Amino acid sequence: MTENRRQLLQLGLFILTVLTTTFAGAEWIWGRFLVWTEVSMSIQDFQDGLAFSLPFLLILTCHEFGHYFTAKYHNIKVSLPYYIPLWFGFILPSPSLGTMGAFIRIRQSIAGRIQYFDVGISGPIAGFAVALAVLWYGFTHLPETEYIYEVHPEYEVFGEDFEQKMEGLDTVIVKSSLNPARYNYAVSADSIRVGQGSLYFGDNLLMMAGRKYLAPDDRYVPSSKELMHYPWLLAGYLALFFTALNLLPIGQLDGGHVTFGLLGPVWHKRISTVLFVALVFYAGLGWVHIDQLTSDSWEGLFGFLFQVIVYLYLLYLCAYSLFKERWDRWMFAAIMLAVQFVLASYFGMTGYQGWLVFALLLGRILGIQHPPVTDHSPLTQGRKILGWIALVIFILCFTPQPMVVTF
Repeated sequence: MTENRRQLLQLGLFILTVLTTTFAGAEWIWGRFLVWTEVSMSIQDFQDGLAFSLPFLLILTCHEFGHYFTAKYHNIKVSLPYYIPLWFGFILPSPSLGTMGAFIRIRQSIAGRIQYFDVGISGPIAGFAVALAVLWYGFTHLPETEYIYEVHPEYEVFGEDFEQKMEGLDTVIVKSSLNPARYNYAVSADSIRVGQGSLYFGDNLLMMAGRKYLAPDDRYVPSSKELMHYPWLLAGYLALFFTALNLLPIGQLDGGHVTFGLLGPVWHKRISTVLFVALVFYAGLGWVHIDQLTSDSWEGLFGFLFQVIVYLYLLYLCAYSLFKERWDRWMFAAIMLAVQFVLASYFGMTGYQGWLVFALLLGRILGIQHPPVTDHSPLTQGRKILGWIALVIFILCFTPQPMVVTF
């Protein structure tokens, strides 16, 4: 592919990602899916969606260009960012972020620890700085309570303490008095099911601090169940989550490069292996437990055995980067499954199964080891301090359960 065609592809992917993240933002804000065959998108919807897509893509872009310009500084051949659009509205009504992120391509091997460290840490630091500014604006410019009534007309009848008053209710029948001409289709036949299922975002330390110290009025602060309707806060929260994800000191993630630069290959391998196993262990807790054997029928037994086999194979795939021999992978999978089953069945311990997809990506595709280097020059004192600051940023941004669906 010629350079001009490559740049045209990159530009096209960026424009398409702006569109898909704007569509996704409008869906999150108004709580409805803009499937083309069911609900059309108005100009106002698109403008509302920009309040999510622009800050979110700004953070993502600063992250990628942090990597890019640092690579250029070290004379490393690198591509401009490739953005990955992803929106489900063309196919089915399902929530999405509008993108799977972006990446740059390093077109040569990197020779030294310092170069790996600089390229790895620059992206998260740049994105984190912009995310802080986005969150500051989001918390200091919260709309008044009437805003959430536009999104959820059913809340209006309960007043400011609607979440506490609605707790435990099965069904609420309401009619909105706020701008019904625009929002009446959102409530269908004016019947809203409450308490049958909800989505909320798990807190991290920075979000808790923002709620406590930045919001001008506690009455306007959204709960974790309503965060998706506040586009600046949602963009900032997701940026913190992806920052923490990138800073995990595993494999060739940005955090892996930082650990490799700070501590060297031996300690990187130890830390990466331990944390990866811990990630798989936490992710799979509760996937298979004894309560799934509630039926005495053969169908129930076979269904349980099928789930066990599927999960066992998933663990086997995750173990690809841990062991070279198949037998060792199967042993790892069997031991992990047995321990998780006991802890979930008899001690009620559960993890977050959303991490399993990421664990599979790391274990089977990206790998948990770091490429070797020829130059092992130690980091300067300033770089070491920056590396430990990155660890603090990871702690501030991380949440063990980023997105939870309850029923």
